[in-house]
Amino acid sequence: MIALIQRVQSARVDVGDELVGRIGAGLLALVAVQPNDGEAQTQRMLERLLGYRVFADDTGRMNRSLKDTGDGLLLVSQFTLAADTRSGMRPSFTRAAAPEHGRLWFDRLVTLARDAHPGVETGRFGAHMMIQLVNDGPVTFWLDTN
Repeated sequence: MIALIQRVQSARVDVGDELVGRIGAGLLALVAVQPNDGEAQTQRMLERLLGYRVFADDTGRMNRSLKDTGDGLLLVSQFTLAADTRSGMRPSFTRAAAPEHGRLWFDRLVTLARDAHPGVETGRFGAHMMIQLVNDGPVTFWLDTN
């Protein structure tokens, strides 16, 4: 499982004219499920999303996590993160999970996140989404459970 996380002041996801998810300060996590992902990878990704220290402490150092701040988490499925771009001019998606597998484990991540943390929002799996964010920093990290 892959997640590209961005520390944000705010973020929102729209599908057409419908607002489907919105947070204030927190993390926007673009998430890709890979073919061999399952419960272990999903649990590990949740651990990292909630525990990764990207928020400033009183001295300005990145020593605080979502667990510490209680800020929002916006989870958005994005299979293109698993693209193989090593050759040619068109990405290959063989390293991305099939849609059914991707939905299963993305939904599981959402369920676990909502059970463990307040303020979890999502995009809409498989939809064409418009994402707006105010990146704070900018602070962006690539997390990979494989």
